[in-house]
Amino acid sequence: MSVILECENLTKRYGARTALDHINLKLEAGRIIGLLGPNGSGKSTLIKLINDLLSPTEGILRIAGHAPGLETKKIVSYLPERTYLDENLKVSSYISYFTDFYEDFDASRAVDMLQRLDIDPDLRIKTLSKGTQEKVQLILVMSRRARLYCLDEPIAGVDPAARDYILSTIINNYDENATILISTHLISDVENILDEVVFIHNGNIRLQAQVDDVRCNQGKSIDELFREVFKC
Repeated sequence: MSVILECENLTKRYGARTALDHINLKLEAGRIIGLLGPNGSGKSTLIKLINDLLSPTEGILRIAGHAPGLETKKIVSYLPERTYLDENLKVSSYISYFTDFYEDFDASRAVDMLQRLDIDPDLRIKTLSKGTQEKVQLILVMSRRARLYCLDEPIAGVDPAARDYILSTIINNYDENATILISTHLISDVENILDEVVFIHNGNIRLQAQVDDVRCNQGKSIDELFREVFKC
């Protein structure tokens, strides 16, 4: 498998606080990977660096061999932790915007997912529940034919039924050669869809392992191992 993401001594500081501390990490293409850690561990900082929303203090970050920038934005699809949708716009407006802005956006896929969820594209965002807004944003992100999907806390703050839909959408709507990086602290909800996990804490990588290896070699679920490592 080819390497889609590589970090070499990647460091990010905010003044005196170190959010990421010289991390080294390689992620292969074609996998669903959980970026797991307690709140404040550095997950969102790493994802923002990947998406060129922050600049490293030190070190190197490459996505498909490129530093974050214009070229990587063409192949990375990003779901931020907070909803960014303008409440006054219609769902259909975002379908049009994404179609115009991203060459890899599949509008027919987005419309199909909206129909399956019985979401009227002519509705304005402000008329939708929080859970439905989250679904719309995920549909937009997963309707791109990207090589790397970065999902920052995609199931936080939504009800269990919405979580199930979000996870099934993630599984069923990405190319098997693409990579999905899911940042979350809700381990038990996502572990069944993961191929690999990266544990991060206080800006340091504590563990990178295949999910099957953890279960076979240690006889533990990812949630159990997480609780053991982080004593929670």
